[in-house]
Amino acid sequence: MKGLIGKKVGMTQVFDDAGVVTPVTIIQAGPCFVTQVKDVENDGYTAVQLGFGEVSTKRLTKGQQGHLGVLKSDKKGRRKNKGIPAVRHLREFRTSSAGDYQVGQALTVEQFTIGDKVDVIGKTKGRGFAGVVKRHGYAGGVRTHGQSDRWRAPGSIGSATEMARVPKGKSMAGRMGNERLTAQNLEVVRIDAERNLIAIKGAVPGAKGGLVIIRDAAKG
Repeated sequence: MKGLIGKKVGMTQVFDDAGVVTPVTIIQAGPCFVTQVKDVENDGYTAVQLGFGEVSTKRLTKGQQGHLGVLKSDKKGRRKNKGIPAVRHLREFRTSSAGDYQVGQALTVEQFTIGDKVDVIGKTKGRGFAGVVKRHGYAGGVRTHGQSDRWRAPGSIGSATEMARVPKGKSMAGRMGNERLTAQNLEVVRIDAERNLIAIKGAVPGAKGGLVIIRDAAKG
């Protein structure tokens, strides 16, 4: 399994030896810590849960502190420490090799190599309530024959024949963005293990500072 949780830093460009420019997205990936290993016997499937983003224990609920083993002590004064720092974000990675990982193990960008194909998952930028022109690319109405308020309207939303109702899934105005999106088969261009940075060719979903997941390309 190759997978990490990271934070989108922003976009830039890099030059190769021939002077060819490549647009890349810089992601601060890891270090991530194994917070739980799931198996078929206890959970019904195999997976590894990773944690990212170290924070103060005060910013975690008691349930989160108990899961991570960072509670100061139980009622008898015994400390329950699993060797995991307090982390803000938890994500799960399905893998058949979950038994190869140990709770508390740290994973870094060094598990990836230049040239690897990866999928990057993130949440797109939220655009709020948007009309059909912005949300679905509608052309709008004609700008003539006295139309003054139909320029960006969707037009008729009913069926021309048969159905006396609006069909399900009709493209209309509504909330735009803030949805989970996967950018597939992106290439790893550079890796900076000292600063936990990875440069991936092209754009990835989300705004600067947004949480992203990097994993092996499913279709690579």
